[in-house]
Amino acid sequence: MNTIKYKIFGLCLGLSMISYSNQAQTKKAAPQSYILEGSIKGLSDGTTIELIPGAIHSSENAVAETTSKDGKFSFTGKLKEPRLFYLSFGKNKGYIPVLIENSKIKVTAEAETSKENERINFKNEVVTGSKSNDYFKKETAFREDLNNDYAAYHKGTEAISNLYGKARTAGNKKLMDSIGNSPEWKKFEADEKAFFAKVQSSSENLIAKHKATWWGPFFMLTQYSYFTPDQKPVFEQFSETAKKSYYGQLVEKEVNPKSLVGTNLSNFALNDKDGKALNVKDITAGKKYILIDFWASWCGPCRKEIPNLKTAYAAYSDKGFEILSISIDKDQKAWLKALGQENMQWHNLLDDNKVSNAFNVKTIPATYLVDSKGIIISDNLRGAALEEKLKELLKS
Repeated sequence: MNTIKYKIFGLCLGLSMISYSNQAQTKKAAPQSYILEGSIKGLSDGTTIELIPGAIHSSENAVAETTSKDGKFSFTGKLKEPRLFYLSFGKNKGYIPVLIENSKIKVTAEAETSKENERINFKNEVVTGSKSNDYFKKETAFREDLNNDYAAYHKGTEAISNLYGKARTAGNKKLMDSIGNSPEWKKFEADEKAFFAKVQSSSENLIAKHKATWWGPFFMLTQYSYFTPDQKPVFEQFSETAKKSYYGQLVEKEVNPKSLVGTNLSNFALNDKDGKALNVKDITAGKKYILIDFWASWCGPCRKEIPNLKTAYAAYSDKGFEILSISIDKDQKAWLKALGQENMQWHNLLDDNKVSNAFNVKTIPATYLVDSKGIIISDNLRGAALEEKLKELLKS
């Protein structure tokens, strides 16, 4: 459904008895602002509730903030077109997503706060008054089937997956090959390939179905965790109306990022796995070239690129080459687990959102090659391209 149009046709009966003014249909003006009212059972008085933009591949500050009283709260404002927001409770302790449009919207739910970590969990969430939210839920209902498919093909594979993970962490290639050649693992890989093919086709069909409106780029942002150059044709299929929409402009900036080549590297400090703040100037001191690599534990292409980084590091680290990997993970535990699995022998830091935003990181993996003067001389070097560039720069 590309566009929805409502038309009202009046039937005129008894023409001799109905005046022109009675025949005329008066169209009610669309609301020019929204009122969002929340009522959450079990929510403590004074709980902070923030309205944070969603469907954006970067961390955003709240656009509004309030506190709860008897589980109730409200937000008001104006929007040019529907927007996804997260109701964030207790400073990121729990979330409820809502597609807000200019209308009167009500959100109800039941909250339960964990004594262990103070996380706020919700159940029986109901959003009424937003046609856009209703449509969003309807069009993405297929994701429940995907969740079931994911659970189904993982069932019974826990033991062999753990064994393979331990072999990978230990660098035991012989055991990895042995597991990889087993019928059980081959079936798992085939099922996984079929699953991700279904995920891809479902996402592509959803986006293409809405290529004429803002829904197209919106669904593109919600269906993809990150973008690569492969997604440019997906964006190009959109109508001009879709491209010029709020979400259309966000997607365009991500698929056509501004190059930083030729600019100076600004100094910054981030924490390592032990919570120690490290300064980039100290890390790069005395190095001829440093590769700044943005990645995340959940990013498949990032994890697949790590062996190439290890190869480059082994070949050129003694010639003045350094790597600095910066994770954009929101879940520190997931990052630490990935570090243990990958065993990268160079500095690894955790992003604070400010650094990745300064680099305008919209897609990962994202790499920037910096020279000894702090000038970014190249970007998006991966695999063979990185190897060739380093060979050219650091040849004996």
